[in-house]
Amino acid sequence: MNKIFGGVGRGLAVCALAFLFAAARPAAATIHYEISLAHPDQHRFTVTMAIPNSGPQTTVALPAWNALYQVRDFAYRVRDVQVTAENKTPVAVRKLDKQTWQIGLLGAGAGGNVPDTMIVRYTIEWNEPGPFDSQLNDHHAFINFAEVLMYVPSRRAEDVDVTIASVPEGWKTIAELPAAQTPDSYSAASYDKLVDAPLEAGRFEEVEFESGGAHFRVVVDGKDWNKSHLEGSLRRITEYEIQLMSGAPFREYTFFFHIGSFPEAGGGGMEHANCTAIGGGTVDSVVQTSAHEFFHAWNVKRIRPQSLEPVDYTKEQFSRALWFAEGVTSTYSAYALERTGLWSKEQLYADLGAQIQMLASRPAHLWQSAEESSLDTWFDKYDLYGAADRSISYYNKGQLLGVMLDLAIRDATDNHKSLDDVLRRLNDEYAKQGKFYNESEGIRAVVEEVAGKSFENFFQRYVGGIEEIPYGNFLTAAGLTLKTEDVNRGELGFIPGGGPGGEIIVTSVNAGSAAEAAGIETGDTILQINGREAGHARGGLFGNLAPGETVALHISRAGREMDISYVAGTREERRYSIAESPGISERQRRIRQGLLRGTTD
Repeated sequence: MNKIFGGVGRGLAVCALAFLFAAARPAAATIHYEISLAHPDQHRFTVTMAIPNSGPQTTVALPAWNALYQVRDFAYRVRDVQVTAENKTPVAVRKLDKQTWQIGLLGAGAGGNVPDTMIVRYTIEWNEPGPFDSQLNDHHAFINFAEVLMYVPSRRAEDVDVTIASVPEGWKTIAELPAAQTPDSYSAASYDKLVDAPLEAGRFEEVEFESGGAHFRVVVDGKDWNKSHLEGSLRRITEYEIQLMSGAPFREYTFFFHIGSFPEAGGGGMEHANCTAIGGGTVDSVVQTSAHEFFHAWNVKRIRPQSLEPVDYTKEQFSRALWFAEGVTSTYSAYALERTGLWSKEQLYADLGAQIQMLASRPAHLWQSAEESSLDTWFDKYDLYGAADRSISYYNKGQLLGVMLDLAIRDATDNHKSLDDVLRRLNDEYAKQGKFYNESEGIRAVVEEVAGKSFENFFQRYVGGIEEIPYGNFLTAAGLTLKTEDVNRGELGFIPGGGPGGEIIVTSVNAGSAAEAAGIETGDTILQINGREAGHARGGLFGNLAPGETVALHISRAGREMDISYVAGTREERRYSIAESPGISERQRRIRQGLLRGTTD
């Protein structure tokens, strides 16, 4: 196993050059990094990068995006780039663009005095909470390496290692990476593998357990969390999803949790190949996110569209398949919660109704398809794009498409096959073979293999097209009914949407509403509403607001948490709910039980 023991910092910096050069031999091709935590109060990481066999000239760059499908230009945080040669030969630094530097010998190495190793030093400032960013402060450090470490574009496939230096007294470090030669140091087979494994440093707590033939580590930086509740819930989720996918694709997996109502908790979750980082206010909220993020160990990290490979850190990578990679992962997070008993079937039905209501409440569903939403995800950072009449969420519609596909496959095969079989087939045909599928067309081909019939109309109308999904036609196969009711309800005053990690984000604020007057802003993360955890807004959390009721929100904005209250107005709304139909046939009963239990006949 890739067992890593976190080393406790002693307040002393590891001597950069002594380690970097000693470790450079005999593995001279290994690129070495050191990240110093010496000044947490300044929120600045000091980075030293040693590039062996560098030659007279080379190029280094910092990714423009990572963790989110957003170009965020991490290089704007960089200060004081300096380069020296191991043999003291003068070196020039020339910036080529916003994220790329060319380094080379003055005089192009006249006299043949070419250094074996070049040393790049710089500082980079980070103090942003949550799993999608990096942070250094007096409380802890959390590092997404692609947001901090430069790379040599032509040498991404070479071995790398990283040492965390000047670790504050009492802190320890941990990452889902093999241990390197010294305390608080880790190695990886490539830059890509290194940056797919974040690191936590601080006074965190740890839990370990075995599940599904794999070893799990749980790293918790948090307050008021129940160990037995968290561990028991994670055991259920991991055992179920590993069994569903016929085995784990790793020997060890780490959950990084930031739990509690303090800035370091952040919100949402970020998947990695062998770990995930999740922030939330309570154990229940991070458990719900875990059901989603853990399934990403298969869907998107290994069952992956060709459009996302190889990763290009310099610009957007457009894909039409995020409705499946993310949305269908949400389908399975809901399934996992219900099939493990963490939810009741009524909660699953309520969640499905809430997802239908969320999509129906966004006028953009009349013109933006699930594929177009996938392509346009790079606009998510712009407030206007989040407006209900501008965009839909591929998480939301993709989750609905997943359930409808599942029902359609079960109906077509008399419950002998299901969407579970599609995921397993994708895992066998693509992930285990190191291959990548061709967007929605690749998904459709496997669906048709499993179902034994054409799904051309389904994909043309509801995935690539904008026809209304006839939910009732699909639900009836399982003896379920979609009910609608027009009601006067409280006016929330803003449109809630799903964030990149499943958290609830204010996507637009209604002009002239009480919410606008109270100070709610687009982009706010809703942590609690009327004392209840928002989580993923499961079970219609926003659907029971009465006219004139006080809306008490606990939100996060730019790393700060605050409370905002106002009185709800009144508006008419169509409410959606799922109910079990009476007097169903034996066939409908079998399909319903298969849906709820994750079984086939």
